[in-house]
Amino acid sequence: MNTVIFDMDGLLIDSEPIWQEATSEIFATKNLHITLEQYESTTGLRTAEFLEHWFDYFQLDKALLFQWQSALYELVIAKVKSKGQVMQGVDYIFDLFAKQNFKMGVASSSPMILIDCVIDMLGVRQQLQAITSAEDLPFGKPNPQVYINCANELNSKANDCICFEDSINGMIAAKAAKMKCVVVPAPSQFDDLRWHLSDLKIKSLLDFKTIPS
Repeated sequence: MNTVIFDMDGLLIDSEPIWQEATSEIFATKNLHITLEQYESTTGLRTAEFLEHWFDYFQLDKALLFQWQSALYELVIAKVKSKGQVMQGVDYIFDLFAKQNFKMGVASSSPMILIDCVIDMLGVRQQLQAITSAEDLPFGKPNPQVYINCANELNSKANDCICFEDSINGMIAAKAAKMKCVVVPAPSQFDDLRWHLSDLKIKSLLDFKTIPS
């Protein structure tokens, strides 16, 4: 193995609570509410797919979807800049793979405008050789295309790659791309039996010690 590909939201930066908070604020303007369990069921989807799901659920006018999407992006980026927290072990995991001369990339469902914001916050741009977004793809995660695109940009084969994910949809995407997948679930989801599909489950990036051969 010579390539590592990272998801972003919830793995490199603690942005899932920010997405949830921003979503709640926007939906609350229409007196609509989503529980944490409901929100987590759609974690890992692209914003358009996420909103389309809830527009269907609440029977909202889809003519407003693009307006809500733009408002959500603007609010999330502002919140990430003001209070985004780097996940535990990010420096450690980048250093670990850099010392092994691994090619490194990011494959995220988020729009590129947010990916660029986070990567600059983390200060890891110089260590990344590929950054791919599922924003404009026909399908987002759990479809594997964003991972396949990242591997192609890195000139890597699927069996060269190990991926790091924090969502069920992301894990399915990585495994569908025929890549190794390490998952770092949120504490509330850690015991979900679906994580058995992964190659390794850990509580923190700091718990990853050995690069598979």
